[in-house]
Amino acid sequence: MRLRLLSCLLSLTFAVPALAQYSDTAGSNAPAAARVLERVQNEKTGKMEERERFVPVQRDGYGNSQGNQHDLAVDGAFDGQTVAVIQLYDFPFEAARDALKEKGFSVYRWSNAVPPVKEFEAQLAKACQLWLISGDQRRLSDQHIAVIKRFFESGKGVYIWGDNEPYYADANAVGSALMGVTMKGNLMGDQVVGLEKSDGKAHVGVRRSHLLSTGLEFLYEGITIATVQPNDSLQPLLYGSAGNLVSGFYDREGKRAIFDGGFTRLYNKWDTAGTARYVKNSAAWLANAERFGAAVVSKNVKRTLVPDEKR
Repeated sequence: MRLRLLSCLLSLTFAVPALAQYSDTAGSNAPAAARVLERVQNEKTGKMEERERFVPVQRDGYGNSQGNQHDLAVDGAFDGQTVAVIQLYDFPFEAARDALKEKGFSVYRWSNAVPPVKEFEAQLAKACQLWLISGDQRRLSDQHIAVIKRFFESGKGVYIWGDNEPYYADANAVGSALMGVTMKGNLMGDQVVGLEKSDGKAHVGVRRSHLLSTGLEFLYEGITIATVQPNDSLQPLLYGSAGNLVSGFYDREGKRAIFDGGFTRLYNKWDTAGTARYVKNSAAWLANAERFGAAVVSKNVKRTLVPDEKR
């Protein structure tokens, strides 16, 4: 009995950091109306009475709940933690970086360049997650992929971004090494999808009631997109308007990754439905607070990194 009680107390202890970093609406696509208690005067008796009313959640122009309080994480929750980015397809990353900053993340980015293996490993040691944005040709060596695999096996998050054929060369190399998963093809997207539904033949939309889809009822799928090839290790996250799997996530044995065939969401039509929230939710989830707690990266480490905008 004592051992069981101790186990429960330990479980609660380790759960606290994640709860502290996540918002009150974590895991909910559509937050409920807020309950407000008011003291009002009864018109008949003249006495003051307590009454309740419900205030609907404000929504943006695309139908998603408005305000950072409906993101997965509270603002500044990951202050001192760093997202390392290898970007091998050239596009502006400023919008994504600014969104990540709202949650406290700094960004260390290699733009259109593959760092030497030793430098890569040294900088990854200071990051809580790695985002790889693939190009059309394989540029990461087997040694780079071995570093990424060790990083992943340690519990640090990995986001693998590809896009329409052939812009998934390194995405497939890394996806295969980590999770046995690949993407292929070229489909026209450029649509906003709602919550996941099925007509019996195909699924379309965003996964319901998951931490990654917190506050998301509508999401832009990207322009031209690749199709993720399903396997047993990957769970579906976003089905495109054509019924293809655009992105999936891995969540096993304390390890987390996202595999995505639509990196155009990071820069094209950024202000379309849900993109900024999706990016923030993804980074918050990949930080793996359930495993590591609040101190994935110390503030001292943050100060040793060269800011993205100065590289």
